[in-house]
Amino acid sequence: MPTDPKPGTLYVVGTPIGNLEDITLRAVRILQTVDLIAAEDTRHTGRLLQHLQIKTPQVSYHEHNRNSRIPELLAHLTNDKAIALVSDAGMPGISDPGYELVLACIGAGIPVVPIPGASAAITALSASGLPTDRFVFEGFLSAKAQQRREHLEFLQTECRTLIFYESPHRLRDSLQDLAEMLGSDRQIVLARELTKFYEEFWRGTIAEAIAHYSQREPQGEYTLVLAGSPPSQHQLTEAELKTELQQLISQGISRSQASRQLAKFTSLPRRQVYQIALSLEPPYEV
Repeated sequence: MPTDPKPGTLYVVGTPIGNLEDITLRAVRILQTVDLIAAEDTRHTGRLLQHLQIKTPQVSYHEHNRNSRIPELLAHLTNDKAIALVSDAGMPGISDPGYELVLACIGAGIPVVPIPGASAAITALSASGLPTDRFVFEGFLSAKAQQRREHLEFLQTECRTLIFYESPHRLRDSLQDLAEMLGSDRQIVLARELTKFYEEFWRGTIAEAIAHYSQREPQGEYTLVLAGSPPSQHQLTEAELKTELQQLISQGISRSQASRQLAKFTSLPRRQVYQIALSLEPPYEV
């Protein structure tokens, strides 16, 4: 039997990622009966509440006010108020500051109860056609090019399916970096406007995605689902790598070319192989 929210409890409530019908009956009941809703954007959540005819008061809780707001929310909870935490879309704490409030509640001994709902990452993965048995969610890639490439370099040998979020104005740059750092022949699925009227799944290689979006302006929010790296069949020690590099360089191939060739053969990051090539002493330099 349904019960009213318990006093002094934080409820982490999943909300729709697009289609307003994608909210659970339990989530509606909790939003109706808690004392307060802590929302990432009160205007955005206000539209959902109006649609559901819910009049529970709201307070903003977002990245820019979290440091001052957390003590206020903890005080309400300590005084036996029940609070629902919601984000603009999906499950709170996934690529938003909900994590800090949850952690603060746990530290204060305040119960935290999840109310499951939609998630763009899982929604995209489920219809991607890529392996779902093992996957890793990497959130948003950095807006700064160097940090983005460093992040992707770290993932070059990741065998699990990769999931990213990306905004339309950074999609083309991110696709270029994905091609450079992970290989342009890697399979990728671009899920756009999930659960909305213009929902779209585009499937192909990263190179094909770059070509596709060179002719089309990216629109809407994207979830990228990327095939993991195939397990390398050629695992070499650093000493073996040096020997291979020395042999290639002695044939007149530049260090950069030798590194690129060996990286492709071993599925190791090109930069990693190139750093080893730079450490070689003459007469192997050309």
